[in-house]
Amino acid sequence: MTNGFETAKAQRNVLERLTDKIPGFKGFQDRELRRDVDKLLREHLSAELTRIKGLVRSKTRDYTDAGQIGALNGFDRLDRKLDGLSQSIRFADYGATGFFDAVKIGEPELDRLYQFDASVVDDLAQIEGALAAVPHPGGDSPDVALVQARDLVEALEVKWKGREAVVSNAVTTGPSQ
Repeated sequence: MTNGFETAKAQRNVLERLTDKIPGFKGFQDRELRRDVDKLLREHLSAELTRIKGLVRSKTRDYTDAGQIGALNGFDRLDRKLDGLSQSIRFADYGATGFFDAVKIGEPELDRLYQFDASVVDDLAQIEGALAAVPHPGGDSPDVALVQARDLVEALEVKWKGREAVVSNAVTTGPSQ
């Protein structure tokens, strides 16, 4: 995963780069840019979860069309878990954590935060892989694969709640010497 902040910073226009010369404004502008990048990341993760929910709903329709109504409870529980996680990510506080305050944070701390965020993307790929393992209607029961997918979603929920600790740790440790 690339450093979103640096990419966004490089794409600023001439006027935005000119304001870098105003004392004190650059730090404010960088904090705002970090907020924007964080928001974009969270919206991307939420959109990925919405796409995964679409896969769940497609499989749910397949089982419904095949008349295998007994399997629908597992799909419904997974759908609700994905929806809750998506909302948690989309509406997480990104400005109140202290990460975006006027605090100097070093590159190693930022790298840890970006690694955390990249690992969330990897977790979403694992969830999608678990969904791919759900058998087609008429074959084996989907229960084992659905439980595995739901366990992965629950683990990601716990991990996401820990993101604030990762952010706080980056702030309290400050720049590495």
